[in-house]
Parts: sequence; structure tokens; C-alpha cells
Amino acid sequence: MKKIETIIRKSKFDEIKEALHNVEVNFFSYWDVTGVGNEKEGHVYRGISYSTSEIQRRYLSIIVSESFVEKTVNAILKTASTDKVGDGKIFILPVEEAYRIRTGEKGNDSLN
Repeated sequence: MKKIETIIRKSKFDEIKEALHNVEVNFFSYWDVTGVGNEKEGHVYRGISYSTSEIQRRYLSIIVSESFVEKTVNAILKTASTDKVGDGKIFILPVEEAYRIRTGEKGNDSLN
């Protein structure tokens, strides 16, 4: 099993959620987060200058079996990209074990 952590633009969340459902990833957790990025210059919108050093993003945590890693990552990459700075990051970590609390199932059986 693997844990896929991704930080994405909030504006792309609904599209990514649908793309994940299309590749049969039907459960994940998410949070609204603020991060500090590489872009140092500010932007002006309607005459008001604002900083882009602190950016609002959405953080997704997805646990999948090994066989779902590639299609999950590809769904995120394809959907999240705007070809602009700040599209986000994907991290993949190993998961030693998982349990479904209700039934006591463990491993990949606990994910379905």
C-alpha cells in the first residue's frame, strides 16, 4: 500500500475529485492549507496589490494499493496541470499496514 499526498490548486479540486472517481479511487481525505511558495513577486488585481508568497491550496491524502498508484498519480497530473507556477506537488510514501475499524480487516482488504 502507498499513501499519496498531493497539494493542489483549490480551483482544480472538483475536477481532480471527478478524475479520481473515474479511476475508482473513491475515498480520500482533504484539508484547506496555506503554504509558502517560490514566487516572490506580488500581483495587482483591480488596483489592489496582494502577496503571492502565501498561497491557499488543498491537501489530499489518498491511500491506495500498489496497483492503483500509477493511475491515481496520472489522474492527478493530467487534471491538476495548468502549466503555470503553483500547480502543486505529489508525494508517495509507503504504508506498512491499514485496518478497517468496523470489521477488523487489514491490508488491501481494508481499503475497499
